[in-house]
Amino acid sequence: MTDLSSISGSRQPTGRKVAGARRNPSAYGVEHTAPRWLRNMAGVSWRLLVVVAAVGLIFYATSRVQLLFIALFLAFVFTAVLRPFVEVLSRFMWRGLATALSILGGILFFVGLLTYVAYSIANQWQDLADQFSNGIGQITDFLENGPLPFKITNEQIAEWFTTAQKWVQDHAGDLAGQAAAGAGSVVEIFTALALAVFCTIFFLARGREMWTWFLNQLPARARETWKTAGGAGWYTFSGYTRGTVIIAVTDGMLAFILLTILQVPLSAPLAVLVMIGAFIPLVGAPAAMIIAMIVALAANGLLSAALVGAGIALIGQLEGHVLQPFVMGKQVSLHPVVVALAVTCGTLTAGILGAIIAVPLVAVVWAIFSRLRTLEPPMEEDEADDDVGPVDETEQIEDDESVKER
Repeated sequence: MTDLSSISGSRQPTGRKVAGARRNPSAYGVEHTAPRWLRNMAGVSWRLLVVVAAVGLIFYATSRVQLLFIALFLAFVFTAVLRPFVEVLSRFMWRGLATALSILGGILFFVGLLTYVAYSIANQWQDLADQFSNGIGQITDFLENGPLPFKITNEQIAEWFTTAQKWVQDHAGDLAGQAAAGAGSVVEIFTALALAVFCTIFFLARGREMWTWFLNQLPARARETWKTAGGAGWYTFSGYTRGTVIIAVTDGMLAFILLTILQVPLSAPLAVLVMIGAFIPLVGAPAAMIIAMIVALAANGLLSAALVGAGIALIGQLEGHVLQPFVMGKQVSLHPVVVALAVTCGTLTAGILGAIIAVPLVAVVWAIFSRLRTLEPPMEEDEADDDVGPVDETEQIEDDESVKER
């Protein structure tokens, strides 16, 4: 005789109906009270908020220790530039001695460059002052008697100078305060340089040991990822830094030759200015060109200024189409739109310093992301450019059906 209790016990218990389950699908245990697109957007939104908060925290922490950040950035720049020399010299001597010689050579080159620029300014200052005075007279005569549709008289120019002088007298206290703040900034600059040189010594002499020690502090499962990310980031940063230095020196030499041929005074300082402008993407080269054109205009006239502008613009084209692809190659592959946005964002965030570090920072982040990501099969251009017509019918997804499948 079959035991009814055993039969009933072997059967699966009947699902218990919940009141209002059809109206409220969450009663089944899965909440679908919002459309799927809204749930997906909400998931993406809170993740983006977390990322933005993390980036904002990094920027805030960096602003609190800006001097330390600048010194560390300069140390990385010096290390990237001097490391090839250290690697060559270390084949013939102790690495510490190779590091000392490389840093000493870099300091002597920088000091010699500044000395040459100062000597050029002191030697040509009187001639430049005379030429500048004559040039200003020519410009004033052109504005007063030239073919322009408007006239600017000497009385108006004198009135402008008087207004500027009165403004300086009225704001003398503010200017003195800014000068004092500038003196403090000079002290901070030398402090950052000293700290950067100190860090560079250790990065060049014991950089691999320091990197190995850092990796050993991480869990074993995370070391390979950090090793890959660090290698990709340093390869991109060092390539960008060395490439920028080579391009800047080349631009400065070409500008010096051009200004010397056109007999523009202060050709050496202006060439150094062009070289410095190469470190600021999109903005530095045009600013240096305008300053050189003003000097040429005041000293030698309109034709010389036009030739200087055309020559420096030609040097910029040579840099963009020949030097950068040849020197940097694929180490820094950023679209010009990305470069423009990065420079603008960096300038708005941290001024000139932000404009300088924005492009290498974005390049490093993109290199790390490209190395660590899993790339899907790319689309063809004709697939991406397919015309999209209007939607006639919208596919409806029944929440009950999805719940039943679960």
